[in-house]
Amino acid sequence: MSEGTKSTLYYIAALGVLAFGLSYAAVPLYRIFCQAYSFGGTTQQGHDAEKVEDMKTVKDKVIRVRFNADTAASMTWNFRPQQSEIKVHPGETALAFYTARNPMDRPVIGISTYNVVPFDAGQYFNKIQCFCFEEQMLNPHEEVHMPVFFYIDPEFVDDPKMQNVDMLTLSYTFFEAREGLKLPMPQFAR
Repeated sequence: MSEGTKSTLYYIAALGVLAFGLSYAAVPLYRIFCQAYSFGGTTQQGHDAEKVEDMKTVKDKVIRVRFNADTAASMTWNFRPQQSEIKVHPGETALAFYTARNPMDRPVIGISTYNVVPFDAGQYFNKIQCFCFEEQMLNPHEEVHMPVFFYIDPEFVDDPKMQNVDMLTLSYTFFEAREGLKLPMPQFAR
């Protein structure tokens, strides 16, 4: 085989490896992008502590928040919400719990992503505390309860697109993470 042919094969192989790597990283990168810009139903991350302290509850609007739990095909955990839904007012904080159990005889590390439906409501859904985008290791047969502390921004009621929305669904999906794999959250998404 000539040197030119070997170089071409190396470039093609490198492009194949690059394409595979990008396809593997596409889902977490897309979720990070969505988180940063509240696109595709992802919620706002972080919160302004002063805003939470001074926030006024909108008593004449009640929103039902439904909870959903999924696992990727390769994830072996049993994962479910502890409550099917709760009712909250915009401007009011709420606490919900999910339960994860590792039925395996070996430790399993998981990492979760989430979104909110309807998608346009994601920009008003603010998490104060959450287990998403952080590795969670469960030992064999271990069960944990994971909190989600959140509020719906009172500006929700001023958005004409949200006028007839009275139910949101918060959905989490757990994926199995390789040990040591850490999905860094970019600075703009914090």
